[in-house]
Amino acid sequence: MESRLELVVRSTEIDVNGHVNNAKYLEYLEWGREDWYESAGLDYAAFLEMGIQTVTVNINVNYRRECVQGERLIVRTEPLRAGRTSYALKQELLDSKGVVRADAEVTCVCMDSVERRSRELPQRLREVLERGGHEDQVAEAT
Repeated sequence: MESRLELVVRSTEIDVNGHVNNAKYLEYLEWGREDWYESAGLDYAAFLEMGIQTVTVNINVNYRRECVQGERLIVRTEPLRAGRTSYALKQELLDSKGVVRADAEVTCVCMDSVERRSRELPQRLREVLERGGHEDQVAEAT
């Protein structure tokens, strides 16, 4: 499953060069990840039930083209791979014509919410990641 979060570039996101500041791209990507989690049935309450939190440990971003005020963008997010304690999501920032403005690979680690140490991915999370989070398959996993 992929999620697609639509947003509009605001004036407060523009830097002195007249385009979106590079740090704002990271916020857009974070909003896209939160949208993916919620769409996959993995909101904060679900993580609490599993006794986990997730921590972003690496983001590799390719800034392909600038974004400017007023543009409508889509943050596309989908699972890329699942490891023992970590997983990766693929994200793209697309304009209204489908042109990639930025793309990223984001690696997250599963952390025990009490011990605050990495731990194996819970089965529910693993299934969503490995199956791509399709809604009909999420229902089977819960």
